Amino acid sequence: MRLIVMAAAFVLTMPCYAQTKADVFSGQAIQSQLTALIQAAKASGGSGATLGDYHSHVIKLSVRTASGGAEVHAHYDDIFFVTEGKATLVTGGNVIHGKTDSEGETKGSSIQNGKSEMIGKGDVVHIPAGMPHRLILAPGSAYSSIVIKVRESQHP
Repeated sequence: MRLIVMAAAFVLTMPCYAQTKADVFSGQAIQSQLTALIQAAKASGGSGATLGDYHSHVIKLSVRTASGGAEVHAHYDDIFFVTEGKATLVTGGNVIHGKTDSEGETKGSSIQNGKSEMIGKGDVVHIPAGMPHRLILAPGSAYSSIVIKVRESQHP
């Protein structure tokens, strides 16, 4: 009986293993995409692309050529791997002129009473869900990062 239960468990989990695959995003391909995104960001202040969207997380590229507004993500953490440039990261505090959409995402013009610190190439940043954050760039500069958006787990 124990063998049957183990065999059934194995068969039921096989589709999970069959659907699993490894994705490799080469450094050369990422750099090429970031270069193209910089051109788009020059016109709008920011640009991005999705490398992969998975059940638990999304991997994105982000480029900024101007300061961004404040944001608060209700349902996911952000992890930044800074690839180029530097910026002032403001976290915590209160979002000014914030508006929350139907998915719980809040966007505003700035942050009041937040903590500011410089981040730059090589830094890794973790911003938990629910924390206000904003990137401020010096005029004429550019900033890029690989961003992993980790979705909160869905418990039944």
